[in-house]
Amino acid sequence: MPELPEAEVVARQIRARLLGATLTETWIGRADIVREGYRHRTWYLGSELRSVERFGKSVALGFEKNNEIRYVVAELGMTGLLLFPSAQTKLPQHVHVQMTFAGGQESALRYWNPRRFGRLSLLDRRGLDHYRARRFGCDPLTVSWEDFHQLIKGRRGRLKPLLMHQQAIAGIGNIYANEILFRAGLHPNAQASRLPIARVERLYRMTREVLQEAIACGGSSVRDFFAPDGTEGQFKRRHLVYGKEGMACPNRCGHNIRRLQSERSSFFCPACQGRKGNP
Repeated sequence: MPELPEAEVVARQIRARLLGATLTETWIGRADIVREGYRHRTWYLGSELRSVERFGKSVALGFEKNNEIRYVVAELGMTGLLLFPSAQTKLPQHVHVQMTFAGGQESALRYWNPRRFGRLSLLDRRGLDHYRARRFGCDPLTVSWEDFHQLIKGRRGRLKPLLMHQQAIAGIGNIYANEILFRAGLHPNAQASRLPIARVERLYRMTREVLQEAIACGGSSVRDFFAPDGTEGQFKRRHLVYGKEGMACPNRCGHNIRRLQSERSSFFCPACQGRKGNP
């Protein structure tokens, strides 16, 4: 947490409320919260927010000044949040960065991250391109069917770890991997390269469907996620298997959801996602 849907919700809210605003002041409470580019921090003062993009689980704010564009890339990590002033925060001492704006619908944007697994990076365009190339694979919402099919068939190993491999497919974490695989009827340990084309096609469709539905619901607030305006994501109410160990399968197949311990806990139905038909 947060995963792709939560990062997309964050990007959309910031884009709607701060695009075109001018950055007037920046406060950084801890220098180590900036992974790279700290020495360029003063450049951003007086710049205009011109773009807000999502890459995997990260959000990139593009600022322009004197015909030059630089970026603030926020890794949301496990507990990172970007919050407007109206959003209440637990443990306000974990607000490590605040950007103050003029001319937007919001007066500021705060970076809250108690566990500090995520960081900020201050990058020029070349730096952003390098950042994306080394961290992110294809985006599951925009990748073509042909490229997705080639990716799945070209990888050996288990299917669920592949879905969560950020350098292969960017943005899917444990929650959405569980939900996608259940809806696709695929076992977490199915061998990716051995899937029949029809099952790969269903996986492609379910991946997009689950992520788009989650975005429309504002993401999943399972633990600490809040959108910038402080609202909770409601897709957690539509989780079919994640965290449902011991509960009846929603497909009413007569079996209960089980938990499989691997790299991350997998929740699945042994009947609907049984190994039969899952190479």
